[in-house]
Amino acid sequence: MYLSRSGLTQGRLLAPMTTMRFARMGFAAQEYDVAVIGGGPGGYVAAIKAGQRGLKTVQIEKRGTLGGTCLNVGCIPSKALLNATHKLHEAQHEFKNFGIMTGPVTMDYAVLQKSK
Repeated sequence: MYLSRSGLTQGRLLAPMTTMRFARMGFAAQEYDVAVIGGGPGGYVAAIKAGQRGLKTVQIEKRGTLGGTCLNVGCIPSKALLNATHKLHEAQHEFKNFGIMTGPVTMDYAVLQKSK
């Protein structure tokens, strides 16, 4: 949920918000109708919706990309690693139960880290 002056949301009515000066990043102080803190699944959708409704919107995210913890460092990357290692285990130990014969199966961990 986001706050706006327009009354289009469930937020309370506010005066325009002013961002802090981020001197090292080169941003000057400006006025916005909406400030969304966090670029996770709720944050970036809220910022998009506010912009679509004509509100001047700023989004504040500490990481370089949107998506939040789950997408960038949490759930999704972890599940990618678990899925890959599960497949490795199947190839090493269970394929033979189905008559599939392989040679030694190994994993290139650098490629795995890149793909996650």
